[in-house]
Amino acid sequence: MTPGVISERVALAKLALLNNMLRGIATLPLASEEAFLADPRMVAAGESFLRRAIEALLDLGRHILAKGYAEVVPEYANLGPALVGQHVLSVDLGDRLRRMGGYRNRLVHGYEEIGGAELYRILTGNVADVLEAAEALRAWLAANPDKLDRRL
Repeated sequence: MTPGVISERVALAKLALLNNMLRGIATLPLASEEAFLADPRMVAAGESFLRRAIEALLDLGRHILAKGYAEVVPEYANLGPALVGQHVLSVDLGDRLRRMGGYRNRLVHGYEEIGGAELYRILTGNVADVLEAAEALRAWLAANPDKLDRRL
């Protein structure tokens, strides 16, 4: 596989989905754990918003690697280190993205182990990591216009 160009359309769609999911998280009753846990629908919505935000972020990273560097990374947990290796993310953000990939896998495959209290802690303590990684990828895309295909 040879490096090609990153579809700006795909990148912007992933970022838009991610931003929509973060806005969804912001609508949840996160002022207190009790308020969040009082309605099981909020826990389910929080899980869905978080999982989809992380997946959009990881899919964007995967697209950058596959199209921009011809590097296929099938496992979400390995995307962070691969993006660090291509100088797309800092070591710190790459490590946080690695952990996000692992948590996404837990959300999908080990969902029965994740309780509302744990989800509340993640939503109130770690969602900023998703936003920070998204902003870093957005900044990298803006700084590398030669790697973008701007055709629709």
